This record gives sequence, C-alpha cells and structure tokens, in this order.
Amino acid sequence: MSEERKPVGIIGTGLMGTACARRLLAAGFGVLGYDTDAGKCGAFMALGGRAARSVAEIAHDCDKVVIAVFNTDQVEDTIEGPRGLLATRPAAAPPLMAICVSTCDPDRIAALAARLPAARLRYVAAPISGTSEQTARGEGLGLIGGERAAVDAARDVIEAICPRWHRLGATGNGGRAKLAINLILGINRAALAEGLVFAERMGLAPETFLNVARDSAAYSQIMDIKGGKMLTGDFSPQGYATQSLKDFSLMLEQARRLKQQLPLAETYAALMKGCVAAGEGELDNSAVIREIRRRTS
Repeated sequence: MSEERKPVGIIGTGLMGTACARRLLAAGFGVLGYDTDAGKCGAFMALGGRAARSVAEIAHDCDKVVIAVFNTDQVEDTIEGPRGLLATRPAAAPPLMAICVSTCDPDRIAALAARLPAARLRYVAAPISGTSEQTARGEGLGLIGGERAAVDAARDVIEAICPRWHRLGATGNGGRAKLAINLILGINRAALAEGLVFAERMGLAPETFLNVARDSAAYSQIMDIKGGKMLTGDFSPQGYATQSLKDFSLMLEQARRLKQQLPLAETYAALMKGCVAAGEGELDNSAVIREIRRRTS
C-alpha cells in the first residue's frame, strides 16, 4: 500500500472524531476509525469510514492518526499504553504522525510530546475551537501547537479538518489557547441562558427577545449557535455538558497552579455540575439554561 493511499486513522469516533472523519472523507482521504465503544462506530461507518478492531490495527495500517478521545488520561494511554500506538506500531515503519484534537491538560501534553521518541511517533496538538457541527462544516478553528517540522508534515490533515488554523508555537500552547477560548464561550453560553430566563420571567416572549438581542450591542455568535436550542429545548449534543465540565475543571486546575482566581469560570463549573447531577451530562451544553431555571428563590 503506497503512502498516498494509506487511510488516516481516527481514534475516538464520538462527536468530534466523526466530524473530523466527515472533513477528511470530503477531502478525498480514506479513514479507519476505532473507539472503545463499538456503538459509536455506526455513524462513522455510515459516512463511508471503515471500522478498526483495535488501536493496533490503526498503528499498523496508517501513517497519520487523529486522536479524538475524551481527556488527557486517554490520550496518554492511546499513545503510551500497553496496547497503544507506540507499543503496536511495527518496528520497521516510519514515524507515526499523531494529530490530537482533544482538549487536554496543556502541561501534561507538553511533557508527553517531550518524552516521545521522534523516530517512532511525532505529535501535533490540534484542539479545535467550534462545535462538532461547526467542525463538520469546515468552520472550526485549529489551534495548533508543535514543532514546525511536525506541523508541516501534518498540514494536509490539519487543513482538511480546519481550513482556518493558527500555529501557536510549542505543543502545549494550542491547548492553553483552547482553554482560554472555551472559558469565554462557556461564560457567553451562561450569560445568554441567564438573559433568556430573566427576559422570560419578566414576561417577554423568548423568541422575540432573542431576535432583539441579536440586533443589540450584546450580540455574540453564541446566540446563533445555541439560542435556538435553548428556546426549543433541543439539547441534541454538539458538545456534551460533561465535556464542558471537564474543560472547566482543567481551567480551574491551571488557574490554581498560576495562583489566579477565575470567579466566572467557578460559577460556570458549578452550573455544569448542576446539569450533570440532574442527569443532563450527555445533553448539549446549552442545557445550562435548565440549571439556571432551577435556581429560584
């Protein structure tokens, strides 16, 4: 099998992994996907991707792999675990290029990249700013961190997934930018939800109010992406509440290391904990409006 015809591996075929697959297939790549939850492979295969039976199959059949797992622990295990990419990559194969789109602890990711043997695996951190639906439409923004040579080697995959992207320097910097951007987005979601609930409690028609707010100085893209979901109660996930809680927990952990208070991030994390406690963790993060509605005096 020639290098040009090898499929791109995707490890983690949930919302973001499937969105990446959609972009790669549209760009003419073959994709070979694996997930520990075999049930998640259905949507992936419906797009035209092939399902792998193991990480080892991807390590054997692919020279480039997109990692789209849930958290830092899973990234480390995917690469360094006993059944991970390093352990199962054939010894004579060229270095595997790993492009990780997961939102992770940037310090641990920087340490991971530093200890990886370059002759076996090259790593690019490529978290994406945008929902899974935005990513599938080519509207996600790639926040790229890594050595320039590695980024150049991964450019075809990066640009297929994210036509818009920025290289931010060292490996951990993409993740640092993603956390800071997600902080702003989460607070914007909460602000929109709170404004909608407040307007509704004062007797304003929610749909009319949202249209007016879109035309006001308060406008943000969140109104277009999440406003309709909040009003209709359509919480089909573009990004899970559990993911938002994981991201904000990472932010607060980073802030504690830096001795910086993040009072609004603490408030948002508490809202997401309320959603998860109410059994809404697998709903879209726009379900924050439910938690705000529950907070009555």
